[in-house]
Amino acid sequence: MNRVDGAAESYVVGVDYGTLSGRALVVRVGDGAEVGTAVHEYGDGVISAALPNGRSLPPDWALQNPQDYRDVLRHAVPAAVSAAGIDPAAVIGIGIDFTACTVLPTFADGTPLCEDPDLRDRPHAWVKLWKHHAAQPHADRINALAHERAEPWIGRYGGKISAEWQFAKGLQILEEDPEVYHRAERFIEAADWIVWQLCGAETRNVCTAGYKGILQDGQYPSEGFLTALNPGFGDFVTKLDGPLLPLGAKAGTLTATAAAWTGLPEGIAVAVGNVDAHVTAASAQAVEPGRLVAIMGTSTCHVVNGRQAAEVAGMCGVVDGGISPGAWGYEAGQSGVGDIFGWFVEHAAPAGAASHEHLTALAASQPVGAHGLVALDWWNGNRSLLVNHDLSGMIVGMTLATRPQDIYRALLESTAYGTRMIIEAFVEAGVPVDDLVIAGGLTSNELLMQIYADVTRRPLNIIASAQGPALGSAIHAAVAAGAYPSVHEASQAMGKVHEAVYRPDPDRARAYDALYAEYRALHDHFGRGGNDVMLRLRAIRNAAVGTAEAPADSAPVTAHETPLEVVA
Repeated sequence: MNRVDGAAESYVVGVDYGTLSGRALVVRVGDGAEVGTAVHEYGDGVISAALPNGRSLPPDWALQNPQDYRDVLRHAVPAAVSAAGIDPAAVIGIGIDFTACTVLPTFADGTPLCEDPDLRDRPHAWVKLWKHHAAQPHADRINALAHERAEPWIGRYGGKISAEWQFAKGLQILEEDPEVYHRAERFIEAADWIVWQLCGAETRNVCTAGYKGILQDGQYPSEGFLTALNPGFGDFVTKLDGPLLPLGAKAGTLTATAAAWTGLPEGIAVAVGNVDAHVTAASAQAVEPGRLVAIMGTSTCHVVNGRQAAEVAGMCGVVDGGISPGAWGYEAGQSGVGDIFGWFVEHAAPAGAASHEHLTALAASQPVGAHGLVALDWWNGNRSLLVNHDLSGMIVGMTLATRPQDIYRALLESTAYGTRMIIEAFVEAGVPVDDLVIAGGLTSNELLMQIYADVTRRPLNIIASAQGPALGSAIHAAVAAGAYPSVHEASQAMGKVHEAVYRPDPDRARAYDALYAEYRALHDHFGRGGNDVMLRLRAIRNAAVGTAEAPADSAPVTAHETPLEVVA
């Protein structure tokens, strides 16, 4: 395994920053054993309706408070070390991963603009979470101009830049609050920002720079391109640019201040930042080409290594070394997966059926196709292949006989169809996908996992860790600390996966082929210009929300208000 002497008695800490909380995991370097963990919930969570001071936010906004990220270091890390029962002096490194693209504007010293009293009531001064989708018009302009000018980098992103990525969010700040834009001396991924807080050194990781920051072949989009978008946007790259380091590298060492926060030894290695999905490839032993990792939670991110660069329509990007050094890393994703199932249970399932466990049990008894439904999985927009967050969900085939479990199963299936679209796009472009490794909280739903195996016609392996991203960050910390010479070797020693847990059933797979054909027809009709009703409805909604306050007594539909009947 080529680890350093004494590695078996050494430990590393991985910190996984999610949408609502941060988790710290203590891992033994020698064999990847997970010995202690702790979670800290963000105090402000997702800021989507109003700033903490009460200032209302428009539709499709999603912000966060950077202080919540520091609090994870103060609370979750010491608690995880305590739970592990180890001497903190045995910890040799720390690594972190983050949801992405989650970005914030800061001053030159890394202080977030939202922490300046003069800017605290300005929405654009806050962290923009990955699912901040209000920059869609700006992404549309970036894409249109890139194709008009035949920019060479646009093909590396499947032909479209997402509204979630850095340039769209930066352009939105410039055009909606120029003062905040000009006050921002740095515009930085949260992953790189928290590493800065840990080691006192500003760095950029190749993963977020490539996938979220349009860095290709060592260059960002040109100043001429940026000024063509807006004359004041020409300096944006100067806010993004910083020391660029590969994954698994050491960004610096833990400062005295960060050591006091975490209870870890001052001077230990701090790994370069990473993305929650991409870092999971190491913990799933999936850094070799052909094994796609699907990290399934509120959304799903799909990552796979390839041996060469290829342009894949609708992908989030292809980046040299973006998942692991020595390979071309491909990323795709679905903006809503677990969130869709959660929406149905919370807002549409009737009393007596409003639980995932109950609906899953009822849905599992059905033959494939018995519900007569096909759904589109766009309840939070479409990330891949259409890259349009103004698209919305749809269910076709409902009748007066439709039951809640029918709808629930159709929603589960719709996300599997979306994943199959992504896999087929990879394969058609020459990027092999031999099997899947599933990570994330949804692996516990056996029905969902079998649906994915049947729909994709591929075996499903399940990561053998409930904390895939945190374990992946710990693996990278071990490399940064010098315990292993490469991410590949550390992954083999510390990663873990259960092989071929779910295999496709030929009869069910054939039945799903017919339903998938219907899904694909709906996908192309409503997503590729056959009927733009979803976009028109979104525009009508935004106009209505912008001109009238919701009634004081308005509230989401709750479970007991729905007329749907549960039939076991």
